[in-house]
Amino acid sequence: MKKLAIVGLVVVLVSPATTLLGVAALTGTTSAAVAACLPGSLIVTHVPDSLAVTTKDGTTFTLSKTQLTHAATIITVGGQTAGVGRGGVVIALMAALTESHLRMLANTGTYPESADYPHDGDGSDHDSLGLFQMRPQAGWGTVAELMNPNYQARAFYGGPTGPNYPSPRGLLDIPNWQTLDPGAAAQAVEVSAYPDRYQNYQPVAETILTALTQPTQGSSGSESTSPVVPETTRIVFPLPEGTWVRTSAFGSRIDPVTGEPAHHNGSDFSAPDGTPILAVADGLVVFAGSPGNGYGNLVIIEHTVGGQRVASWYAHMWDHGIHVAAGQSVTAGQHIADVGSKGKSTGAHLHLEIHPGGRDGAAVDADEWLTGHNAEGIDSGTIAPPLCTGTGGA
Repeated sequence: MKKLAIVGLVVVLVSPATTLLGVAALTGTTSAAVAACLPGSLIVTHVPDSLAVTTKDGTTFTLSKTQLTHAATIITVGGQTAGVGRGGVVIALMAALTESHLRMLANTGTYPESADYPHDGDGSDHDSLGLFQMRPQAGWGTVAELMNPNYQARAFYGGPTGPNYPSPRGLLDIPNWQTLDPGAAAQAVEVSAYPDRYQNYQPVAETILTALTQPTQGSSGSESTSPVVPETTRIVFPLPEGTWVRTSAFGSRIDPVTGEPAHHNGSDFSAPDGTPILAVADGLVVFAGSPGNGYGNLVIIEHTVGGQRVASWYAHMWDHGIHVAAGQSVTAGQHIADVGSKGKSTGAHLHLEIHPGGRDGAAVDADEWLTGHNAEGIDSGTIAPPLCTGTGGA
C-alpha cells in the first residue's frame, strides 16, 4: 500500500511470468447445496473472457479473464464474510482496481522470492505486493501469504475472522464504514498517498459485480447460480508433520469390521484423537456434518486444481470435531476439523478421499494424488502395517 509519505511512485507491469489458471464452476446437486448456504446474492455465476468498463472520468478499457478471475475471488470471499455485503465488495473491487488494476503483482526488487508464486506482473512500490498492494513490513502478512489472492481478499475485509485482526485494520474494522463514501472507505484501509483515486473506479466495480453475479441461462432455460471456486495456491498434507502413520491404502482390502473383501474408497492415516485436520487446498466447503452412514461425520471441500474441479472428503470426526460450515471459504492448511473415530471405524484416524471432477466424481488414491501434487508435508509421516490402527469409512 502506498503510505501517506510515499509520493510519485510508479507501478510497472510486465508480461506475466506465471499465468493464473482458470476457475471452474460447481454444478449439479453440489451447486444447489452451496447456493442455499451462501449469504446474500454475491454468488459468482461465470467469469467472462473479457469485459469492457468505463471509469467515472470517462476512461474506457477492457479487463481480461485473469483480472476478472481475481475479481471473482474478491466477490466470493466477500460473499462468505459476514457483514461485508454488496457495498463492501464494491469497495474492495475499487481498492484492487486502483492499487493493482486487478493484478497479482510480485515485487522482485524488494522480495525476489515473490516471483516464485503465481503473478501477473512486477510492481515497484516499496515493499507492496499483490492485488491490494499490501506490505509485509506493515504487518499484513508474509510474502507467501500476500501472494495468495484469497488471503489478500480476507485481509482487506478484515473483521474478527480476518487473518490480521485487529491490526492492520481491514474494512470491517473501520468504525461506521458503511456510512462513508466508498472511496473514503477504501482509503481508510489502504491509507494511500492519493486518497481521491478510488472513487474513479466505483462504476467499474459496479459493472464487474453485476457482470459476474447476474444469473445465466442454463441449457434448460433455468437460471444458474453455480459459485466459482478460485484456483488453489497450495497443496498440503491434511495432518500436521510428525502426527500420523499410513494404515490402510486405497483399493481392495479385507474390511476390518465385516471381515469380507471390499473396496476402500479412501486412504487412512492414524493419528491421536483430536489431532487437527487441515484442508488440502484452498476451496469452498460444500458439506459439513453427518451424512447418516459409515463416515460418521464428514467434511467435503470443493477445490480448483490445475483448472479442474476436485473434491476432498474428510471422515470420522466426532460431533464436536468439525470447525467449518457449508458455504465457508477455506485456505490450504486451515484447521477444519479434529481426528476422531465416529462411524465405521476401529480407531482414531483420518479417512481421506479425493474425487477429481468434484463431489460426485469417482474417488482416486488420495495418497497417490497428494504425492503426485507434491503436497507439503507428504513425507513427514511413517508407514505402518495395513489395518494396524484405524480404518476407513463405508
